[in-house]
Amino acid sequence: MSASSLTPPEIPFQLHVANRDKLLKFIRQTLSESSRPLQGFVLLQGGEEQNRHCTDHAELFRQESYFAYLFGVREPGFYGAIDIATGNSILFAPRLPADYAVWLGEIKSLSYFKERYMVSMVHYTDEIVQVLCDHYGGSGKPLLFLLHGLNTDSNNFSKPAEFQGMEKFETDLTTLHPILTECRVIKSDLELALIQYANDISSEAHIEVMRKTRVKMKEYQLESMFLHHTYMYGGCRHCSYTCICATGGSGAVLHYGHAAAPNERILEDGDMALLDMGAEYHFYGSDITCSFPVNGKFTSDQALIYNAVLDAHNAVISSMKPGVCWIDMHKLAEKTILESLKKGCILVGDVDDMMAKRLGAVFMPHGLGHFMGIDTHDPGGYLKVLERPKEPGLRSLRTVRELEEGMVITVEPGCYFIDAVLVPTMENSNTSMFFNREAIVRFKGFGGVRIESDLYVTADGCKNMTKCPRETWEIEAVMAGAPWPLINGKSS
Repeated sequence: MSASSLTPPEIPFQLHVANRDKLLKFIRQTLSESSRPLQGFVLLQGGEEQNRHCTDHAELFRQESYFAYLFGVREPGFYGAIDIATGNSILFAPRLPADYAVWLGEIKSLSYFKERYMVSMVHYTDEIVQVLCDHYGGSGKPLLFLLHGLNTDSNNFSKPAEFQGMEKFETDLTTLHPILTECRVIKSDLELALIQYANDISSEAHIEVMRKTRVKMKEYQLESMFLHHTYMYGGCRHCSYTCICATGGSGAVLHYGHAAAPNERILEDGDMALLDMGAEYHFYGSDITCSFPVNGKFTSDQALIYNAVLDAHNAVISSMKPGVCWIDMHKLAEKTILESLKKGCILVGDVDDMMAKRLGAVFMPHGLGHFMGIDTHDPGGYLKVLERPKEPGLRSLRTVRELEEGMVITVEPGCYFIDAVLVPTMENSNTSMFFNREAIVRFKGFGGVRIESDLYVTADGCKNMTKCPRETWEIEAVMAGAPWPLINGKSS
């Protein structure tokens, strides 16, 4: 059996032509509706290469996401413009010094960039002022539509383009960001194909890790196997985010794997593993979580928690279609998990009362899912008119929108035993009556379970782009060496 059934696809730069056309259509429409002239330039500044602190060690560059969406440029130091009057696209490349050719390779011609990135023309960055003024057909100073707006996941603002000679232009800092962000929310077929490929290679890598996981390994060995597979066989140099390889009690740390908790625990017999890892291919990502017993066999308690989460995952996917509100999907996941915990005698009482007291957020403090594309947490989750909920759990939602055809969104319910949340809730007189203390003590140090798939919303439902074993019996079979998909036709 070969190590991978996949081959990295050709990069379709037509995708970025289509993205520019889409932006042009919507920005012209917006200007027309407010009786503004269809003139000026959209101008974006690409990312700059960054050095590690004060050293000359250049960190591996990854393009700024809005710039990647419109132009697909992998090199640092570029600017890009779109002429609203003509629709022409213009790239501005940095003028490189002669010794670049000695240390860093061939200095590419402007015609190389024009052909590769399928733009109308290419100039140098030191020619921005002259080129834009020459191509402006209106009167007065040329107008630049610059990117400035809030990312509602990070609370950071996107950086508007800056260059010498900006005083020769009028600037608009409000029009572009909401339009371009909304363009990114609805994916084209070409975008979906790249996201599907990132899912395919990541699913394959997750299965490879599952098969090779052994008691007494270190968590970072699981991370290493994933990174190796997606790069070696998938051509994915970048990950969508830092790998979370949590086992045992670490599974209750929602964003484990960072520098202060660096995937270094030894896997013990009886642990659950929670592996949240996704590869990125030509900027487009994946975000997949698999949970499984490190020894390959579910205990009854592990199966109870796992199936509670799986039932929530499947209930949401079965209910997703255009027009469905994401808050309702989050609550459906919470309620499904609480019902399972009650059935398993971990909780007692009325599930509707538990929902009213926000008990779901004790076991799942994070939101159900988020938009995904060029960024793991793709922007557009909160339109200007939408407010973030205030209640526990719901306030962590990265979007509260109604689903629309073409959206790509993660479904990632989880059930965690987090002492920092659980202990105060069990001691609170408003919520203490719901807990079976004798049962819940068995889950001290259990960690958690998360199951995460990437879905795109279709005209009448949704399609799961993630292809990992999900049922307990599927996971046990794959970990025991069975092929995937399972040959008996029962695989999901």
